[in-house]
Amino acid sequence: MAKVCAITKKGSIVGGGYSNVVRATKFNPTGKARKYPNLQKKRIYVPELNKYFPLTLSTQAIKTINKKGAYAVLKEAGIIK
Repeated sequence: MAKVCAITKKGSIVGGGYSNVVRATKFNPTGKARKYPNLQKKRIYVPELNKYFPLTLSTQAIKTINKKGAYAVLKEAGIIK
């Protein structure tokens, strides 16, 4: 499964963390942790083309498709020519 959204291009980021005890006393980082977006595999149907597209999408991209329509979003992202 790809770790990047096909539409929004969201990928993983590196973030640090602090425990609340450390935050209250002095600077002492707890280390780096990789954080991943909520990616899901979906088969998106485009009625204008009468075709399915299997994509790995973030939940934000799924909401955008529901709002704007599959054809418009996929064309804007460059998946459909």
